[in-house]
Amino acid sequence: MVGPADSQTSNQVRTGVIEAARSAVEDATQFLYREAALLDRGEFQAWLELLTTDFRYTVPVRSTRYGRTSDEFSSTSFHFNEDLFSLTMRVQRLQTRFAWAEDPPSRSRHLVTNVLVEPPEPSAGELRVTSNVLLLRTRFDNAEIEQLSGERDDVLRMTHQGLRLARRNVYLDQTTLPISSITTLI
Repeated sequence: MVGPADSQTSNQVRTGVIEAARSAVEDATQFLYREAALLDRGEFQAWLELLTTDFRYTVPVRSTRYGRTSDEFSSTSFHFNEDLFSLTMRVQRLQTRFAWAEDPPSRSRHLVTNVLVEPPEPSAGELRVTSNVLLLRTRFDNAEIEQLSGERDDVLRMTHQGLRLARRNVYLDQTTLPISSITTLI
């Protein structure tokens, strides 16, 4: 027989779980917004500090397949297939005169929407987060806006410094990229 005390305890547990989930969604969303702002402002060194030491970043090539298939994305061909070391080298190169594709720098705007957070496991210390991203980029004095859109599948890890990005897979909507060069992080 369940008494009033048991019912109250059950409600408190349920309320705690809901609040924890709400907090996880808010924390993840704010993290993604701050990260996008750093990329848009060209603060790449600060952006690198948001990554874990075992970070992986992939943007697999998409191909058009007839019929409904699950293998639209290559497992062997990538626009980006990076780790923390290679991204650090890329950022350091951007600070030299040898990054010709980014001299002068692109102006970018990352619009992050539809943030979904899987319910966290209490002991996992990680959040699986999906979001949609629209990257708008302009170059030089050109009025044309280059656009990329897609879905990001991220793993955010709780560390002593707060949330950090441990993995990002970007699944672009385009099969042929409508941009002059793919130097902007998505």
